[in-house]
Amino acid sequence: MNKRFYPLAAFLVLVIVIMACASPISNGGDQPAPSGDDEVATVVAMTLQALTPASDSGISPEPEEPAGLLPHTFYYLGTDNVGLTQVFRIERDGKTQKQLTLEPVNVEDYDVSPVDGSVVYVVNNQMLLVNADGSGRRVLVVGGIVDENNPFENKISSPVFSPNGQTIAFGHGGLNFWAVSANVSNFVIANQWDDFGGGQLIPKELYWPEKYSPDGSKLLITLGYYEGASAAIYYPESKALVRLEGGEGALICCDQTQWSADGASFYSASATAGMFNSGLWKVDASNGEVTTLFTSNYDTSTFNYAYKPYLAPDNQLYYFFLTTNSEINTRTPLQLVRSAPDGVTGRTVLRTDTFQLMNEALWAPDASFIIVAYAPIQDVYQGGQAEVVYFDGRPSVVLANYAQEMKWGP
Repeated sequence: MNKRFYPLAAFLVLVIVIMACASPISNGGDQPAPSGDDEVATVVAMTLQALTPASDSGISPEPEEPAGLLPHTFYYLGTDNVGLTQVFRIERDGKTQKQLTLEPVNVEDYDVSPVDGSVVYVVNNQMLLVNADGSGRRVLVVGGIVDENNPFENKISSPVFSPNGQTIAFGHGGLNFWAVSANVSNFVIANQWDDFGGGQLIPKELYWPEKYSPDGSKLLITLGYYEGASAAIYYPESKALVRLEGGEGALICCDQTQWSADGASFYSASATAGMFNSGLWKVDASNGEVTTLFTSNYDTSTFNYAYKPYLAPDNQLYYFFLTTNSEINTRTPLQLVRSAPDGVTGRTVLRTDTFQLMNEALWAPDASFIIVAYAPIQDVYQGGQAEVVYFDGRPSVVLANYAQEMKWGP
């Protein structure tokens, strides 16, 4: 990966990337904001969730809930009745909704245990944990006051559960692991900075987690630089860090990555062109070798865009795609396609409509549908109305009027 180019502009990209990973939503009214939270990007004035909790009887559906609209419980960041960001869950029926956090300020980031549905989240630069029903709130890590001149160093970010639910990886001055049963934290890689004097520090290399491999043996992490960002694979057992090799000009990081089911590789995509190339890449997790499946060619004005690749259990690659002779820097009008694992062979359009106002998407585990968060207007770039989108002609189903950081639960 070529990580040293266009220093000033790329540093701005790094800031945007880190803000996107934190994904805060602006607080409403005169409510207090989290300490040091100057990363809030977009004020979204929109209708609050209108889903009415429903139950066929007075008996709770837990623990044996019948199969419904969704294969798993559905989690997301939404807004409460005073406009603050909180964690919500929708049950498998696609209707019954529960607010899991009741914080006096915005929840900034979160993750869900795939084992028991407990939720780890960040608020006011603290990392907290609650049970699946929202009870048992407890503080795990206190980050302290965030230095406005060096906000990335002391900021808690990106908590990620391991597949067995026993470990939480998170960013705080570098890469950390919290052992859930032992209630202890292990600091494994420290952020690196260049000191320009006078208290001014510029990122040399920063570390925060993204996604565990399905078997938990590897952790995909983002490397943040003054010149941009990249990805690496961390092996928790051996403490080895595998950096990427190849894929010049590709932006491989953050929420654009998706592990294969066997954890031997992961895919990454880009739906914008400019400082970084658009396209689709596959990375070998054992050695970090990047294979370009397709990208853009500026010499021939051929631009290929991709978003949210997912190698499904049927060994077909599903993703959003567009090929055109125009360079697009934002709001690419993508279509849903399916192909062989190489991203090219047998490529078939699944729906003829485009997803130009899409801000986020979450694949069903079997790729039978995808949940899309649509922006209400062109200039909103975080979250939106969450809809189940099918490929067989059935109409979409609205899950929430506003959702961000959509995730599957158990």
